[in-house]
Amino acid sequence: MKPRSPDERAAQLAARVDKYLLLTKRALAEVRIADGAEQQMAHTLIDMAKRYYEDALHFAEKNEMLTALSAVNYAHAFLDAAALLGLLENDNNELFMVD
Repeated sequence: MKPRSPDERAAQLAARVDKYLLLTKRALAEVRIADGAEQQMAHTLIDMAKRYYEDALHFAEKNEMLTALSAVNYAHAFLDAAALLGLLENDNNELFMVD
C-alpha cells in the first residue's frame, strides 16, 4: 500500500472534521432534556457540548484541523454522556449513544 501524501492526509482530516461538525450540529439541534432529569446537570452537559462545538468551528476556520477534530469529539462526548445518563429524551442512536 502506497503511503498517502501530506495533502491526501490533510484532505481526509478535513473531511472527518466536516462530518463530525455536521453530526454534532444535528445532535445539538435535536437535544431535548428528559422529563424528570436532573435539570442543572443536563444543562451543564449541553452547555459544555455547545462550547466545545463552537471551539471546533473556530479551529476549523483557522485550519487547525486536528484541534478542531479533538474539540468536536469532546462536544459530542458530552452529549453522549447526557444521553447515557438518561438526561436526554432523544433515542436516535445515529446522533447519540443510547445503548
